Amino acid sequence: MCHIFCQFITLSWKTAFYPVLFCPAVVVGKTRMTEVSHQPWGQLSGLGSVDLWILQSSQVRVEVLTLGAIIRSVYSRGKDGQMDDIVLGYDDLEGYASDKRYLGAVVGRVANRIARGRFVVEGKMYHLDINNGPNALHGGLHGFNKAIWCASAVESGVQLKLISPDGDQGYPGEVQVSVTYTLQGEALTAKYQARSTKTTPINLTNHSYFNLAGQAAANIYDHEVSISAQYYLPVDETSIPSGEVRAVEGTPFDLRKPVLIGQRLKEVPGLGFDHNFCLSLPRDAYTERHAARVYHPASGRVLEVSTNQPGVQFYTANFLDGSIRGKDGARYRKHSSFCLETQNWPDAVNQSSFPDCLLHPGEEYQHVTRFTFRVTSTNSGTAKN
Repeated sequence: MCHIFCQFITLSWKTAFYPVLFCPAVVVGKTRMTEVSHQPWGQLSGLGSVDLWILQSSQVRVEVLTLGAIIRSVYSRGKDGQMDDIVLGYDDLEGYASDKRYLGAVVGRVANRIARGRFVVEGKMYHLDINNGPNALHGGLHGFNKAIWCASAVESGVQLKLISPDGDQGYPGEVQVSVTYTLQGEALTAKYQARSTKTTPINLTNHSYFNLAGQAAANIYDHEVSISAQYYLPVDETSIPSGEVRAVEGTPFDLRKPVLIGQRLKEVPGLGFDHNFCLSLPRDAYTERHAARVYHPASGRVLEVSTNQPGVQFYTANFLDGSIRGKDGARYRKHSSFCLETQNWPDAVNQSSFPDCLLHPGEEYQHVTRFTFRVTSTNSGTAKN
């Protein structure tokens, strides 16, 4: 375990691996509800070791990597009593080292897209890596998902920390950032905190891909989704918000009541959902509120999400194409999973009418998101504890 901030480092493609099977877990904490343990998971040549942390309650098992603060697995019980892994990922460290789809990772400094990879803060223009068409995406070519974080046990969970130096990927200020994952019963809470030496945009999220039928299931067409948003953000051809905040009523983006994802995808223009849903408006207080609910009738699994962030990016894995070989040899294809990325609105640093995304010296960024994994044995979708 490490009790100091880790310096930000980037990955080498040359890796060596130690099979988890031969690495006994070290149990570092146990509460009435949650057991916390960790074990070595691999070695990045010249950079150090990557550990796997395990959070185990009576209902849910969560696996977290120190690489990218990645949620590698979530095992949740279905109505048949079986525990299945419902998060896409890889069998080994090599998969995560070469991953370009942010599977399970914390992304930052700024999640989502920044138009043309540039912005002005306090009169100075900053230029970022361009890594998504003409735009910057998820922090740059070597964002937080490619860093080794420093981990230590906390009650019912693990805290991961790193330091992003001034100028990292083009962003101003040295940023000290942490994410704390805690598991209590059915609820996995992610708490993000950050401080900066200079004014900088900050917008952190987790980019887990879920399939409630199991990570190897072919698609999510049989899932039902609802999102508690009256408005969404239309985007241009490069997925940058136009600036309009449009009502969902009368559009395919009205997800206020449960809809079958497969049917609704036939009505959405383009490849699928990859849009910000507005959970609150710019002048609203940042308080935790219900964001979304996804239900899979066949398994009985229900995922509920709440957050204090003003938006959630609903993404239906439009750019997975079968080229990724995931856990147990699964091929991950288009619409094989969904993401619910709780965050600020995309490109907020360039759009003054959007919620403020700037972190000033002396301030603390705080973001809380809660994922609750439930099960129901009925067809109504009403979950049981």
